[in-house]
Amino acid sequence: MNTDPIADYLTRIRNANSAGHRVVSIPASKLKLEITKILFDQGYILSYKKEDDSVQGSIKIALKYDRLTKEPVIKKLERISTPGLRKYVASGEVPRVLNGLGTAIVSTSHGVMTGKQAKKENVGGEVLCYVH
Repeated sequence: MNTDPIADYLTRIRNANSAGHRVVSIPASKLKLEITKILFDQGYILSYKKEDDSVQGSIKIALKYDRLTKEPVIKKLERISTPGLRKYVASGEVPRVLNGLGTAIVSTSHGVMTGKQAKKENVGGEVLCYVH
């Protein structure tokens, strides 16, 4: 039984990146799909596709690599808020990752969004993870 599906999601992407895989398949949920959309919009992944192959379905993610060095675009995925220790921030305290070069993914009352969007819309929430 998996107690933290977001940590499992991030670990699957991390492992596929380090192994050099082009595509990774992850069990689907609404939250994971929203995080995947943010990763796509921010340019960390090439594409994604939700497949309804089972009861739960799955998300196929095409990982992105640098053309010249073959290094993965995602250098680090870091889980911040865990089931044992939730990390909430107010709208003015939304963290900047690597002085704005990275992305904080925040779950707010207005949906899942990046830290920059949360600051712009003046909402706080739970900091799910950092990507850079």
